Amino acid sequence: MIRFIVSWRIAVAIGLGAGTAGAGEPAPRWQRDNVQAWCIVPFDAKKRSSEERAEMLQAIGLRRYAYDYRPEHIATFDREIEVMKQRGIEITAWWFPQKVDDTAKLIFAAIKRHAIKPALWISGGGPPAKTPEEQTARVAAEAARIRPIAEVARSLGCPIALYNHGGWFGDPENQLAVIEALRRDGIADVGLVYNFHHAHEHVRMFATLWPRISARVVAVNLSGVVENGDRTDRKIMYLGEGDQELAMLRIIRASGWRGQVGILCHRTDVDAESALRRNLAGYDELIAQIEAQPAARKK
Repeated sequence: MIRFIVSWRIAVAIGLGAGTAGAGEPAPRWQRDNVQAWCIVPFDAKKRSSEERAEMLQAIGLRRYAYDYRPEHIATFDREIEVMKQRGIEITAWWFPQKVDDTAKLIFAAIKRHAIKPALWISGGGPPAKTPEEQTARVAAEAARIRPIAEVARSLGCPIALYNHGGWFGDPENQLAVIEALRRDGIADVGLVYNFHHAHEHVRMFATLWPRISARVVAVNLSGVVENGDRTDRKIMYLGEGDQELAMLRIIRASGWRGQVGILCHRTDVDAESALRRNLAGYDELIAQIEAQPAARKK
């Protein structure tokens, strides 16, 4: 059987997002070589340098990661990129400021200098809109905020993706509205990053939510999930330790979605390598359970 891989960057560029597989297309890639690490820079008890981080990723066998920085890392942007290039590790995405400020300009400059094309992950917040008029105004304001980022990103060949991080902006339905507003202004290459650790409140409606957003989702970052875990001090859990992530993964896999799969550390109290290995073990176990299901049905 012929196998082919559709890059999520290409999919987003033509306005389709990561999308879902059509009739006759193969299942998405869920192998380790499609897994990226997330939240491993400030969230690392060992506070690794760029060189140490690259060595850690190589030891685990990961060749992709999304770069989350803090102010203390700005001075080492160039070194981070250079080291990862030397080690054959791709910076697939970059946590981005919420507007084109001085830090954003430094990121743009580093990306241009080194000719890399990471996706720019943009977040936001805000309380719920109280009226339809406020909702409309909020969508327009958020589209206006993101537009300048998108215009520069396009000139650099970098896609952008809206990141669910809680609040009004973190609601995928609101993000879709913002994407539509941007599309009307001629900016069609905008995707979504869907994070399990910010999805606790979506558990009950995930089966109906996913079909509405999947065509725009370019990356899914996985973690353990329990309903309302963000309210009960169980927001960040290892994969396989929650009681919802297996069902959510089944829905995603059954949809034929193809995109970038991420695992995270996001804990300051543990070594990032330990957290990644633990999450990878949980990931392997969950995927094995899903792949074993068809065989079980045939019995």
